[in-house]
Amino acid sequence: MFKKLDILDEKDKRLRLKSKKVEFPLTQEDKKLIQHIIDELTYSQIPEYAEKYDLRPGMGLAFPQLGLLKRIIVIVHEVEEGLFDNYVFINPEIISSSEEMIAAESGEGCLSVNREVEGHVKRHARVTVTGYDEKGNQIQCRAREDLALAFQHEIDHLEGILFYDRIDPKKPFYTEQEMRLI
Repeated sequence: MFKKLDILDEKDKRLRLKSKKVEFPLTQEDKKLIQHIIDELTYSQIPEYAEKYDLRPGMGLAFPQLGLLKRIIVIVHEVEEGLFDNYVFINPEIISSSEEMIAAESGEGCLSVNREVEGHVKRHARVTVTGYDEKGNQIQCRAREDLALAFQHEIDHLEGILFYDRIDPKKPFYTEQEMRLI
């Protein structure tokens, strides 16, 4: 029986704390939780499951959103309808990023923010992320476009940053001439 995760709301002060590096080997609890997150994010992107389990669509989740200050992020990226790539990064770091900046045209959302937030979040169009897999092996990913946005969003959670912190209050929206909107 599937049980929804208890995701913290933006008002919870724990979301503003910096997460700690994870030591290997991972605990059984962490391994189970990673799989639970993958399941929930996958179900949330399949309309019939999202409705059945009352899930908001989500592409990524960081451990701090569950009240655990560990540097673990999970991203479930739908590469084509019904086909998903899973990214589990432990102690992730962005080691390079493009000069080109982009923003999600409709703005970003977050499973910890249960309201609409207006504005564009300026992010790098491409990032290279390094970290470790669940077994402690070093891994690397070159992400672009929406996957790059997801990595930057989730890594921000590890630093206690929410996406709307990055919306410029003096200029919350950009035009296509100012920045590429995806």
